[in-house]
Amino acid sequence: MRITTQVGGEHHEVIPNHNPIRVKTLSSILKSIARHHDMSVEQLLRELDL
Repeated sequence: MRITTQVGGEHHEVIPNHNPIRVKTLSSILKSIARHHDMSVEQLLRELDL
């Protein structure tokens, strides 16, 4: 799946459509999203209430 945000500029992320997602894959996705929003992964997880 490809998701796109317009918040903070356009950013695309590809997320595999299988269950479960490997830990390294999920970590990479979270790091990419956090970098786009200029925050740490920990800040992103707090923002997402996770």
